[in-house]
Amino acid sequence: MAFKIYTKTGDKGETGLFGGKRLPKYHLRIEAYGTVDELNAHLGLVRDSLADEATRDVLKEIQDRLFTIGANLASDPDKSMSTPDLLDSDIEALEQQMDQMDAHLPPLKNFILPGGHPSVSYCHIARTVCRRAERQVVALAANEPVEEILLRYLNRLSDYLFVLSRKMAQDLGVEEVSWFARK
Repeated sequence: MAFKIYTKTGDKGETGLFGGKRLPKYHLRIEAYGTVDELNAHLGLVRDSLADEATRDVLKEIQDRLFTIGANLASDPDKSMSTPDLLDSDIEALEQQMDQMDAHLPPLKNFILPGGHPSVSYCHIARTVCRRAERQVVALAANEPVEEILLRYLNRLSDYLFVLSRKMAQDLGVEEVSWFARK
């Protein structure tokens, strides 16, 4: 018998967590892991727009970690369940990548606007979706148990994506779009 992607169990506006608990599709937990999934899709677009194999490999690793975060958020917090783990070394890897990129970038003198090249803009879109995911996970954590490391990873990831957007602009030979206040 072939596996069918549709179950019809969500037709009335509810979805199931790992562990069986059902929640309305508008529940903050569903919004949080749905936004992490959206971020993962945007990172796939960023990854597909890059020629640099090393950065593509880093982004694939990040996508794997986002799937881990989604699995954790999609699990029933009231049940003791085995879920994939996120490690401090995952956060340290993001920090190391940022330090390596930052060493070759000019110092920031202005706020940077998204733009300059479609690939750079894709990266900024991923950054803003990451920030939204972080806000939703913070809101969820105010009411339900959420592992603190998930928040730290999302926070660091948005920083990484900002630095990556700058490196992408540099690698593509395009000027960063600076913001200047009206005088």
